[in-house]
Amino acid sequence: MSESLVLAVPSKGRLQENANAFFARAGLKLAQGAGARDYRGKLVGVSGVEVRYLSASEIASQLASGAAHLGVTGEDLIRETLPDVRGQVELLTPLGFGNATVVVAVPQAWIDVRVMADLDEVAATMRTRHGRRLRVATKYVNLTRRFFAETGVADYRIVESLGATEGAPAAGSAEIVVDITTTGATLAANALKILDDGIILRSEANLVASLKAPWGEGQRNALRAVLGRISAEERARTTREVRAAMPESGGIDLATLAGLHEAELPYGAPAGPDGEIVLRCPEAAMFDLTDALVAAGARAVSVRRIDYAFAAENPLAERLLTRLRT
Repeated sequence: MSESLVLAVPSKGRLQENANAFFARAGLKLAQGAGARDYRGKLVGVSGVEVRYLSASEIASQLASGAAHLGVTGEDLIRETLPDVRGQVELLTPLGFGNATVVVAVPQAWIDVRVMADLDEVAATMRTRHGRRLRVATKYVNLTRRFFAETGVADYRIVESLGATEGAPAAGSAEIVVDITTTGATLAANALKILDDGIILRSEANLVASLKAPWGEGQRNALRAVLGRISAEERARTTREVRAAMPESGGIDLATLAGLHEAELPYGAPAGPDGEIVLRCPEAAMFDLTDALVAAGARAVSVRRIDYAFAAENPLAERLLTRLRT
């Protein structure tokens, strides 16, 4: 398996379900070994790929060390775990699930504390009056340190959280928290509020590639196959195919019409007046394009969704391969 491309995916829960669905949309079926307790598998239909089932935090570490080539994990874990994100990995594409936000939250009773600058004043007052630093409970030690440095808050200490971070102020182990939230409801239930400028990171699951893994020819070929299908599905999902018959009275200036509506003629313009027009355009431009075709006399205009739209260009693969060459 030394020449295999290693793909690390979440081993359980909603993240695993969503990762399976993401790859399935691209025609890539994940097949786990003998059962749910088997932490290895394969990608059906693509040779040279070994699938490993790991926790989301393990995936970030494996990508950082180069033990995995590709992985599905949250951006929050990548930016928390890796000291040099740019030099260690390439975030290829966001996946549309696992959405959450890393935030700074303070007690609701602190009515005069609304922004990070206010927090700096609280920290200074706490040091002067009580002789101790502001305590921040969090699992996101590195993200917290970077954000607090950027916002000018220096007089604090981190209390690493091993359990429910939002409960730390009520338990007396910290004054404020840096935590991840989806709706803010849990923070509110614990009498905490998010600072107006206290959003550290809006995170979601990403397909991430390691720059430290060994990228031999076998792994590169597997990468092109996998990312080619993913790119084709992404392109199709945001594209619509518009078909019409040429008007009986004559032709349409299709090149001009396509240019006005961000469309392309994948098969070229029809050769004669009885030919079928086929255009592809972004979903957002679909109705403007159909209106223009109807106004120009085109007949039987229809719009279709397409499953995959393959192209000679493989933008995801080329971006990564360019990084690997530098």
